[in-house]
This record gives sequence, C-alpha cells and structure tokens, in this order.
Amino acid sequence: MADRYRGTLYVGVTADLPRRIDQHREGSGSDFCARYGLKRLVWAQRCGSITAAIAHEKRIKRWHRQWKFDLIEQQNPDWEDLFGLLI
Repeated sequence: MADRYRGTLYVGVTADLPRRIDQHREGSGSDFCARYGLKRLVWAQRCGSITAAIAHEKRIKRWHRQWKFDLIEQQNPDWEDLFGLLI
C-alpha cells in the first residue's frame, strides 16, 4: 500500500486481498495505513503458502526503500492503483 508515487509504503500479508484493501481504505486495516492515509494498492504477489508469504513479507520489510521502489516499478512504473484489476 502507498499514499502516492514513491511515498510512504506498507507491506502486509492477507488471504483475502480485496477485503483487506477495503479495510485499509475504510481506516480499519491497520493503524499505520490509517495514520498515513495509505489507500493505493501498488504491488501484490501471490505465494504458494501462508508460511512463504510471511517469510517474503519479513524479507521485504528489511529491504532498503529503493529496492522496494524498484520492485514496485518493475510491475507498476506509474504507481497506479491496482485495486480495480482485482475486481
């Protein structure tokens, strides 16, 4: 989740991405997203298991900001909101 192009970022794991995005947009998804107004889905990736997803989340959270930007921009160079593609 992001608030704008190269802005504040949030990384998380969920089994139901559309529901989780709705929660973030309503302000009940996480305190962090609510505090910083993160409502834009800019990157998502499926994992084979919840264990793999959590391990990947923890790894990405340790990355440098620029590495996260590079990851996002490989799939979404304009940082468009991808939520509409899920529905």
